[in-house]
Amino acid sequence: MNVTNYRKLIAKQLNQDFKSAVEIVEISISKPAANELLIKNKFAGVNGGFDTLLCRGDVPYVNLIPPFDLGVEAIGKVVAIGENVKDFQIGDAVITTARGGGYREYQVVDANLVVKVREATPEVLTLIPTGVSALVALEQVGEMKSNEVVLVTAAAGGTGHIAVQLAKLAGNHVIGTCSSEAKAKLLRELGCDRIINYRTENLNQVLKQEYPNGINLIFDCVGKTVFDTCVENLAVRGRLVVVGFISEYANNVEQITQARIYHQLFWKAASVKGFLMPHYKEHIAEARDRLLNLFYTDKLKVAVDPTQFQGIESIPDAVEYLFSGQNCGKVVTRF
Repeated sequence: MNVTNYRKLIAKQLNQDFKSAVEIVEISISKPAANELLIKNKFAGVNGGFDTLLCRGDVPYVNLIPPFDLGVEAIGKVVAIGENVKDFQIGDAVITTARGGGYREYQVVDANLVVKVREATPEVLTLIPTGVSALVALEQVGEMKSNEVVLVTAAAGGTGHIAVQLAKLAGNHVIGTCSSEAKAKLLRELGCDRIINYRTENLNQVLKQEYPNGINLIFDCVGKTVFDTCVENLAVRGRLVVVGFISEYANNVEQITQARIYHQLFWKAASVKGFLMPHYKEHIAEARDRLLNLFYTDKLKVAVDPTQFQGIESIPDAVEYLFSGQNCGKVVTRF
């Protein structure tokens, strides 16, 4: 390997604006220690919400002082192996999900934190951890059953489009919200039973008219008024899983004054639960293996947004693109 240096994106300072917080640095490539691998990243998943919150210092379970590395999931090839590593070979396709390992051209990582896969494609990358999050959130937090009504907000997004399919595979009637005809087309292809384009239809009105008994399980990635509508339309013993709140990631937190939420939950014995993958680590391996099997047996489709983001310097634009709401499927950067 002739390359001696590589580039990565770091947060140089905490800032409300992602672009203002980050910079590209060039450093030398390290030799892997005895139990480590050197990986050349090929694709990295873009998680605009988490990236932005991290650069603001608004992720409660980490306390990072700049400068710090950015990016989470990446897929690539092994290019060097530590002397004690037995289960990997040079050229193996691998996925890593360590915070700070994504937005960089190369990374050195403990071999125990690396997952070997068949090929280094953005579709496989989307399954881990994005698809894993959808599955664990639905099953472990949302207690997903069969023959229920399931609502997925931001249904054409990276996590949402996987959630739609998993809910369908479990035998449910699935409603998906989106913001464009292109996204509605994707959802139709994925078998979504009722697609609500919130730019042309009123979400609350549709749910009340067409689903008067309420929604059994809601997978919400949006927040704000969408969240309020979801709570209002929960069925008796309905479950709402908060997977994210992208409507507030790029803005200050909205202050609201209204009746406390238990007034809506109590009389229906309904629940609202938050989902965060680090608190459900014990489910990752089984979920990952199941998703890969579904994908390789053509039972699960993976949508990768066709917009090309090439290189480390494209990452701020990719984050901005995510917040614009234009993406269909997972947004990735190619190296």
